[in-house]
Amino acid sequence: MNVVDRKLPHPAGRFSRNPETSFTLPARYYLDPEIYRRELEAIFYRTWNYAGHVSQVSEPGGYITTKVGDQNIVVIRGQDGELRAFYNVCSHRAHELLKGCGKAKLITCPYHAWTYHTDGQLRSAVGQKKVAGFQAKEFALKPVRVEAIAGFVYVNLDPDAPSLSEQSEGLAGELRKFCPEIENLKLAKRLSYTLKANWKNVVDNYLECYHCTPAHPAFVELVDIKNYRTITHGIYSSHISPPGRADNSAICLIPGQEGNFAGFWVWPSMTYNTFPGCSNVGILHIMPTGPETTEEHFDFFFAEDVSQKIIDEAIEYVDKVLNPEDIALVESVQRGLHSKGYSQGRFIIDKDRTFISEHGLHHFHSMVLDALGELPD
Repeated sequence: MNVVDRKLPHPAGRFSRNPETSFTLPARYYLDPEIYRRELEAIFYRTWNYAGHVSQVSEPGGYITTKVGDQNIVVIRGQDGELRAFYNVCSHRAHELLKGCGKAKLITCPYHAWTYHTDGQLRSAVGQKKVAGFQAKEFALKPVRVEAIAGFVYVNLDPDAPSLSEQSEGLAGELRKFCPEIENLKLAKRLSYTLKANWKNVVDNYLECYHCTPAHPAFVELVDIKNYRTITHGIYSSHISPPGRADNSAICLIPGQEGNFAGFWVWPSMTYNTFPGCSNVGILHIMPTGPETTEEHFDFFFAEDVSQKIIDEAIEYVDKVLNPEDIALVESVQRGLHSKGYSQGRFIIDKDRTFISEHGLHHFHSMVLDALGELPD
């Protein structure tokens, strides 16, 4: 229920629109099953969610599958060259149609062999001619909106939502600035993790580098932490730093190709990351699976001319060093959120917006509360 009784404390407690005076989200926003249910409806089912890269669906019949909350979605390139998305469920008895990614001339249900064209129209159903009044057009796959920006594919379950390009004006240009070859990158690997943490806890951790110096020593060597800056822009924020030491312990930098570290968070739960060096983008996709559980995918994209050694080194750093550090942090926070000794914290807002400032985190919390109808006046 979104109507707030003004005689009672505000549901967001001491959260304020002004980051300088604001407290963080109350702990219950990370624990309450009812809040989680509302978030699925008000946030994830109404926003643009990451699905993959256009290179994965470049040919007719190429498809990728993704989940948005508990909704299974397939994105497929039609035989006519059009990119489409559908709920990944058979119109007969709701069996899942496709898994993972691949290529298919037709979409065939493994349960009763109902078959669909790549444009979602029902091609055939065994026994349909024996059923009085059977209308194939009534059983086409149900469409989902799909859009690509800077080579990356998104889906949205809300048919009335504004386009992603409209909502994220400026993002594509910023991404191309840091990775001019972004549309032509190829997927090298996907890493998947299951976290015992609320999805917002994981996003919170990404949006501030206040924790970087004590928690990520190798990352601090990789970037120039004193010049790391976060800037908020509508539905996204940028997190950018010049390169740090060439002899850092994270990733080998090729002389002349150092570049900047650039990270971009896109509402509600997806990030782009370009590490210094060759043309690369890492996608961190954060998807809730329950009030206190999250599924996390890290997709690595590189230009075709990048050596396997550099690819392996970057993936190993994320898989063996950076992500384990972050997972340990957010799972510890999730346990701490149950403490009777904690209710709300206080944002550290540096007036100069240096690397310790948590204004990007406040920006995110404001969007969560606004979507839930609980942003204070």
